[in-house]
Amino acid sequence: MIESKLASLTLKGFLAFGLLLFSSLAASAQQAAPSLPLLFDARERLARPDLSSLVRLRFLTSVDFPPFNFTDQNGKLSGFNVDLAREICGELEISDKCQIQAIPFADLKDALAASQGDAVIAGLAVTPELRRQFVFSRPYLMLPARFVRNLAAPVEGKTAAALAGRPVGVVKGTVHEAMLAAFFPALKAEPFDTKEALLAALKERKVDAAFADALQLSFWVSSPASDKCCALFDGPYLSEHFLGEGMTIMLRQKDSVLTSAIDHALAALSRSGRLQELYLRYFPYGLY
Repeated sequence: MIESKLASLTLKGFLAFGLLLFSSLAASAQQAAPSLPLLFDARERLARPDLSSLVRLRFLTSVDFPPFNFTDQNGKLSGFNVDLAREICGELEISDKCQIQAIPFADLKDALAASQGDAVIAGLAVTPELRRQFVFSRPYLMLPARFVRNLAAPVEGKTAAALAGRPVGVVKGTVHEAMLAAFFPALKAEPFDTKEALLAALKERKVDAAFADALQLSFWVSSPASDKCCALFDGPYLSEHFLGEGMTIMLRQKDSVLTSAIDHALAALSRSGRLQELYLRYFPYGLY
C-alpha cells in the first residue's frame, strides 16, 4: 500500500473519536509519565547545514490523522506533526520562513513531486517505491504493537507467555495478524473482520486479550468506549519488517541539504528533551 498511513493504520472514522478523546487525554497528562524510546544517541552531533539561502520551508500535511494532524474545534490546524514542524523551524531559526499547509492525504506525494511543498509530515509509510522518488528524514517516532487484556480474565504473569492457551484476538489480514503469528506462534489467535468487532469481543470477554496498534489501543482503553474493562499488557513490540521504519519526514531527492538540516533539528530536539515533551503532550497515557 504505497499511500497508506504508517503501520497500515486506517483512521477514517477514527477522526471524530480521536478529536473528542484528545481533549480529555490532554487534561490528564500529569497523571502518568510514559517514556519515549530515544531514537537519537545523546552523544551524536549532526552537522547543521547552512540555510541562509532558503527562501521558505513549506510543510505539507493532512487533517485526517489525529492526534498527529487534524483541525481542532476552532478550525485550526493542530497535532503532534504540526507542532513538531514548528519546533523544527524554531530549532533551525527559520520560523519566519516556515509554512504548514493541509491538503488531502491522497495528494501529498504528487504535491511534493510538483514542488507545491518542500516536506511532507503526515505519517506516510516509507516504501521501496517512495524511496525511488523521495528521501526521508531519520525516524522521530515509532508506532509499536501492543497487547491489551480484559481485566476480568485470570491472566497470571506480566508477559505474553501468560496468554498461552487463551484466545487472543487480532484483525485478519493486517500486519498485526502476521506479526502475532511470527512473534508468538504458541498463542491461540482469534481473527476478526474489523477493529470494532475485535474490541467489542474483548470488552465482552469473548477473547481474553487482543493484539493491535498501540496508538489505537492506548486511546481506546482510556476512553469511555472501553468502560474500564481492559488495560495495555506487555510490550511494546517494534518490528521494521512488519511495522515499517517509523514516522519520518519525506522530501524531494534534490533537497539533501534540507534533509540534513531536518535530521539535525530532530536530533537537537531529542537531546534537549523537547521531542519528549511534545510526545507527552499528545500521548499522556503512552504508547510504550
